Amino acid sequence: MIGNTLPTVTAEEAVKVVKSGDHLHWPCVAAAPEILIQALVARADELENVHITHLYTEGYADYVLPQYAKSFHLDSFFIGGNVRKATQNGWADYIPCSLSDTARIIRDGIQPADGVFLMVSEPDADGYVSLGSSVDCTLAAIESAKYVVAQVNRYMPFCYGDARIPVSKITAFVRHDVPLAEAEFPALSEQDIAIGKHAAALVPDGATLQIGIGNIPNAVLAQLTNHRHLGIHSEMFSDGVLPLIESGVIDGSRKKIDVGKHVATFLKGTQKLYDFVNQNPAVLMNDVAYTNNPMIIAQNPKVVALNSAIQIDLTGQVCADSIGTKMFSGSGGQLDFMLGAGASEGGIPIVAMPSITAKGVSKIVPTLADGAGVVTPRTVVHWVITEFGAVNLFGKSMKERAQLLISISHPSVQEELEKAAFERFSEKMY
Repeated sequence: MIGNTLPTVTAEEAVKVVKSGDHLHWPCVAAAPEILIQALVARADELENVHITHLYTEGYADYVLPQYAKSFHLDSFFIGGNVRKATQNGWADYIPCSLSDTARIIRDGIQPADGVFLMVSEPDADGYVSLGSSVDCTLAAIESAKYVVAQVNRYMPFCYGDARIPVSKITAFVRHDVPLAEAEFPALSEQDIAIGKHAAALVPDGATLQIGIGNIPNAVLAQLTNHRHLGIHSEMFSDGVLPLIESGVIDGSRKKIDVGKHVATFLKGTQKLYDFVNQNPAVLMNDVAYTNNPMIIAQNPKVVALNSAIQIDLTGQVCADSIGTKMFSGSGGQLDFMLGAGASEGGIPIVAMPSITAKGVSKIVPTLADGAGVVTPRTVVHWVITEFGAVNLFGKSMKERAQLLISISHPSVQEELEKAAFERFSEKMY
């Protein structure tokens, strides 16, 4: 029983509602209901052509294994490490889109949802459960689904905003209590710290932050302890913001919308983060169509959007989704927030990255690799940061951009880049 009011069934019983040809959706990151997914895969011999969509997930993803190709097909909105090899080998596929469009793609029936698998919190006294750590585009799928199967998990935080849904929306509940998957945070390198310092120097008091997870975002956050009245409007956030919220640096008081609220559409972090957001009215977990809408983002002043790149060429084109022709991740919300920050009053769009990879390959290149995707076009790029400095490309000519990017490239490749720039832009460059 759930709250002594709602009956539960086993995962095996619950997933019997899925029929061949159905289109399924489930939420991302820690909210992916693995017990339901495992029970679905156990039915592989009974099913054909079940179509699956989701954003980035972690953990169990056997539905993309080649032996199940006749039973299941994944078209993801963002490629996680657990499905990357399958996607690159053709056993799964990717839908190119910005995260802001994922909910529309579902609502308009371009990628329909017959059924939804969820992980939800315990119900509250008013008869609502919470989608907890991930609303993303799953709310859109729930609105149109014929059936909704939910794993109820006492470890899922009860979050507010668009995360609250009535229990009447749920077709069947499965009880399975398991701690949410937690993120790991490696120690910051000197390179990370240098990038963090350059980025933090651009952040004004009263800024609204879009900042994700990883060493570079954490390095930036670590440098903001003397700032005042920062806010959060982001597709996600993690543990790095907690010390700043606890110290009052992040209070959301200068935002023009959702004043005093910390806004995201999904979360990834440790148990400390999940405890912080649980039943916290200051945290709003909203539909991705809201959090990632550039027109919504731009309503807050001084939006600082921090994003990364796989490569950036000498004209400012940013590849962030593929390595050459091989898809690696996806467009995500990068363009959403680059556009939103660019349109924000006093906004600061940033692409921050190490100058070279761990293998010593420059991330600033004469031209993008053959087949590489342009996630952020050169017309939208403003600030680019490496450990060697920060440069603003906005409003600059092609030759000026090349000079600026070369100035923050790794010293080992500067001569090569200068030669490439000379050949591309002629001797009149210098």
